[in-house]
This record gives sequence, C-alpha cells and structure tokens, in this order.
Amino acid sequence: MNNTIQYAVDQDGIALLTIDLPGMPMNVLTPELMEDLTTLTQDASEDENVKGIVITSGKKAFIAGADIKDMVTAYERGVTHKEATEFSYDLNRTLRKIETCGKPVAIAINGLALGGGLEVCLAGHYRVLASDTGAVLGFPEVNIGLLPGAGGTQRTPRLIGFRNAATMVLQCRYQKPEQALQMGLVHELAPVAEVVERARRWVLEEGDAEQPWDKKGFKIPGGGLTHPATAQTFMVGNALLAKNTRHNYPAPIAAQSAMFEGCSTSFDDGLKIESQYFGSLLSGPVARNMMRSLFVNKGKADKLARRPEGIEKSKVGKLGILGAGMMGAGIAYVSARAGMEVVLLDTAIENAEKGKAYSEGLLRKAIERGRSTEEKAATLLGLITPTTSYHDLAGCDLVIEAVFENQSLKADVTAKTEAVVPENCIFASNTSTLPITGLAEASERPEQFIGLHFFSPVDKMPLVEIILGEKTNDEAVARSLDYIQQIRKTPIVVNDSRGFYTSRVFSTFTGEGITMLSEGIKPALIENAAKFAGMPVGPLAVTDEVTLELAYKIGKETAAALGQDYPADASQEVIRQMVEELDRKGKRFGKGFYDYPADSKKHLWSGLEEHFPARETQPGIEELQKRLLNIQALETARCVEEGVVTHAEDGDIGSIFGWGFPAYTGGTLSYIDTMGVQKFVAECDRMAESYGDRFKVSGWLRERAEQNQPFFT
Repeated sequence: MNNTIQYAVDQDGIALLTIDLPGMPMNVLTPELMEDLTTLTQDASEDENVKGIVITSGKKAFIAGADIKDMVTAYERGVTHKEATEFSYDLNRTLRKIETCGKPVAIAINGLALGGGLEVCLAGHYRVLASDTGAVLGFPEVNIGLLPGAGGTQRTPRLIGFRNAATMVLQCRYQKPEQALQMGLVHELAPVAEVVERARRWVLEEGDAEQPWDKKGFKIPGGGLTHPATAQTFMVGNALLAKNTRHNYPAPIAAQSAMFEGCSTSFDDGLKIESQYFGSLLSGPVARNMMRSLFVNKGKADKLARRPEGIEKSKVGKLGILGAGMMGAGIAYVSARAGMEVVLLDTAIENAEKGKAYSEGLLRKAIERGRSTEEKAATLLGLITPTTSYHDLAGCDLVIEAVFENQSLKADVTAKTEAVVPENCIFASNTSTLPITGLAEASERPEQFIGLHFFSPVDKMPLVEIILGEKTNDEAVARSLDYIQQIRKTPIVVNDSRGFYTSRVFSTFTGEGITMLSEGIKPALIENAAKFAGMPVGPLAVTDEVTLELAYKIGKETAAALGQDYPADASQEVIRQMVEELDRKGKRFGKGFYDYPADSKKHLWSGLEEHFPARETQPGIEELQKRLLNIQALETARCVEEGVVTHAEDGDIGSIFGWGFPAYTGGTLSYIDTMGVQKFVAECDRMAESYGDRFKVSGWLRERAEQNQPFFT
C-alpha cells in the first residue's frame, strides 16, 4: 500500500503513476515518495501486461524539489559526510532503476519542476511539458548551498551540453517551456490538458526504453571534455566562480567539479562522484546556514510569521507618500505595481512630478527588455498622482513619510497629514536612524504610528524593516505587515532604538572600515578585505554611496542626543575631516573616498595617502575580514541583548537582505553560532585588547558563551 502515488494500468497497457502527496500543497521528494516510486516502477516493469509507464502529478506543480525543511537539520543532527553521501546515492539508485527498468518511461510535466523534481523528469526517456501553466524547469540548489544530488550534474550536461548545463546548474537559471524545448531539455510541449495523452502516445508509438548515455557510441552534445569549446567553458567558469564566490561558497565549485569529473568517466561512476560532492555540502555548515536563512526563515517571514493574531486581514487601496525623493519615488513605484492608488506629495509640484518620472524610467527599461508593455506601463503610471496638497491624502489607508532626516520637519508633516486622513489611517516613517517613539510624540495617534524602513533602490531591495514605537499597537503592526506582503517584500519586525537594527549594525561595518583608514591601513586593502569576506562592496565605497555628508550629519545628531554617552569614534573624525576640510562629501557630489571621472570607472582618491598615510607594516587580509564581520555580529548580539531584535531569524534575514552580510554565513547570528559562541567571545576579547572597547563583550554575552548557548536552538 502506497500513500504518495496513485497507480493505474489502462486498457492499452500504460501504467499511470500520479504523484500526489497527501496533506501537502506541493509535491516534494520525501523518503516515502522515493520508496513508492521505486516499488511501483518495479511492479510495472515486471508486469507482462504493462507496455510502458507515464509519470505525472496530481497537483498544479509537478515536484517542487527535495524537502528542504528536513535537510536543513542535517548539520545539527550530526549527519556525517558518509551518511549525506549515502542519502544522495539512494536517490540516484532510485532514479537509475527507473531509466533502466526495461520499459519506456514518459514524464508528463504538468507544472513547475525544480531541483529533485527536474531530476525525476530527466530520468524518464521522454518528457512532455505543459506550455500553458507558467511552468519552469531549473536547479535552485547552488543558491542554497547544495548541488543537484539526484543525477542533475550528470544527466544535464549529457543531455544539453556543458555550456547549457553550466547555466542551469551553476547560475541556477530557470528555463521556460520554449527554452526547455529549444535546448533539448524536453521533447515536446502541449497544453496541460494534453500532456498525459501525448506521453501515452509516445510510449505506444515509439517507446524507446534506453537513455542516450546508455547507448553505444554516445557523445555529449556540443563536444566532450577534450573539445575546445568545453575546455573554454570550464576555464571561463573557474575564473567566474573565483570572482563571484571569493571561495566562500563551496556549492558552485563542487557542482562544477562534479560535472567535470563525472562526465570524464562512466555514467554510473559519475553518479557516485556527484553523491560524494553532495555529501560534503549537506554535512557542512554553509548549506545549513543558507537553507535556513534563504529558504526556511525567509519563507516564514514572507508568510508573515510575526503578524499578531486575531486581527482581520487588510489591504491598502490608497497610499500616501510624503517626499518624492529617491526613497519616496521608489515606494510609489512598488506600491502602484501592486495595484494601489498612490498620492505622491512634495513641497513643489516639479519635485513630485520628478518622483513620478522615476517610475516612468523603470517602466521604459522594462518595456525595452520585454518585461512589460505600453498598456501595463500606462495603467501603473495612472495610479500615481503627484501633488503638493495635503487634502489629496483624504481616504488613505496608509501614509509613509519619506522626508529628510530632520525631527522637526517630520513632526510638521505628521501634523499636517493627521489633519486630513481618516482616523484609522496608519502613519509610517521611513526614517533610517531616528527613534520611532520620539517621532511619534508629534502624532495624536501614537498607537497608529510605526516605522517602515525601506532600502535603496526600493524596486530591487527585498527587505522592509518594521520598527515598533513604545505605543505602537498590534493593529498597526498587522496592517503594516499586510502592506509589505502586498508589495511582495520580505518583512522583519524589531523594537525601537537609535538606528533600530539594520542602520545601527551596518554603521559598524562602515565605521570599522573608516577606522582602519585612520590607523594607516591602505584603502585598497580595506576594500578588498571586505569583498573577500563576502560583503557586496567595501566600506569606503558604500559610505560614498550614502554620502559622507549624511554620515556626518547623523553622527552630529547622535552625539547631540547622547551627550556624554556618545562613544569617541575615530571614523567620525575622518568623516569630519573629509567633509569640513577636504570638501569631499561623497558620490553625489562627485568626490569622496573615490573619484568619479566622467570618462572612466571610479577609483580611490589618490589624496587619501597624503591625508591618511599608510603605515609601514600592513596587517593580513584575514585579520581585516574578521574585524569587519565580527564587529557587525557583535552589534547584532547587543541588539538581541537590548530587545531590539526579538527573533534570531529576523537578525539573520535583516543582515543578508538589508545590507548584504554574506549569505554563506547565514547572517550575523548564524555567523556567531557557526564559529561557536565561546570562540566568538574569545576572538572579540582579543580584538578589544588590540583595537579598542568597541569589541568589548557584555556580561550577558559572556554568560551565553560560558553556558555554550547558541542563538538558534
């Protein structure tokens, strides 16, 4: 008796296996499914009345892949390399039995097939893909720290050649039906209502029960390993992997090695090689970190895990935005894209119209790339109304303030807005540093006042940080989360503090880099250390992007607010000197730590050597990497201690998707856990002695270390 597959043999002798996991919205490769697949395929192959087999799905998708929620616990469970290898090889044995069962197997792919789902498809002798369900085929494994471990690295190059296989396996590029047919990934396209019948027809009329790679004289399409084009693919691939991963991500390197080594031997030996590489990844911490943060925890956040219970689901129909600068314009675009009516308000109509023009520019590019149409663009733009009148905010469900970082200015627009909007309207500030509780003092409805911190550019950055003021109520939280889901962003929820969570921790990264400059460390070494640690850009470059002028103003405001509690900071003195004495305020002003010539790429300003001379002995790059990562992780731990971050998942998601903390670590708190809390504290103690009190560990964190208490349990 099987629970995952419906089995039926029709009058023509076709065994139809319909995969349909009970109680699951999508099919995933569970051990039970693989066992049933093995048993039923064998039953069909041994039945004299069966001419061939058709495998399809009883759900909208075919198979979404492996059960990541099970695999993510492998590292914690202490799964060894040998055990992880055996797990992969069990999958390989199952699929190998299907393609060598002696009877033709056709796959009727009615919806998307990803990862292990696609590997099941490739084990069939013939594949018919639905052309009308929006189905895609692909291997997402490398993006979560794994590789296709059920034959994907072996069948794919043998089927479509090394170049196409590298695109799919290493770059995780999905293929739409037409592309899949063109490259030979599938044999036929058909409307979803016909895929099973077309698969049946092939079995009855042609029914070749042998895979191409099992036939005598088989050659890999596009040339084997000795072909010049293949050699070029791997040489270029090696260079690109080194550039893109900085050797911090083992999965793409392992996947390329599995393809190269596996295809230089027999198919069956290639499967063993693939399983060995898969085992090394699944039993290691990087795959755990990436699966947990990028898949499991991000999925929970997208489904609004932090939404208070008992509050009716809401939808924003009309949105007001105060300030039509880069942030306001970006928020207007993503909100109109979600179908909302948007009122974009600024002090001058020219500014408001310029904010709307930002959406026009994005849409023009989308049309040029075939991702939108003139009609869709016109509809979206019709939803955005530029204005200078607060009366146009009447009827708004939500208003987002995105004006300059000035408390009195924000108080002024808050009062003007509350005079015209409905009583139940939520008011949100997009401030990046000013405490929400303080801003809410200007509101007559502080319980409906909340922080919604977007990241620039809004149309590309996936995260929104929700900040709760002292009086923010559950309804404001729930409705804000509903809005974020409406615009398809990922939310985290944190409590109030100066800089909240993301800005506060990110500033330690830029501050540490600038402090290094003040210590006489060469700027190129600082920037490269950050990149080799896995940060997307160096601390000097990113400070230029946000502007030194803004960093200077925030530093002065913070110092004024904190008084004697404001810590002495070498980076602030460098910023003061750059802004006040050298008039180098950042990229927007054409000069900062970098020069921005019109006719060439940006480059580090040569004058840095004169004003911040390099010391004779430079530190090793690994030590700089540790400083840059540890300071961010330590500040995150402080945020947990102070109750700013209440869930470790939010800390990790916020660090990866908010400012680009390296994904291979799993995020700032997973970084500590992976190193081990005891070792992390010992490293911080060493750094505090060498570099100063900013690395000093609190008694709370030291106690966690003594008890060996990780942030994730």
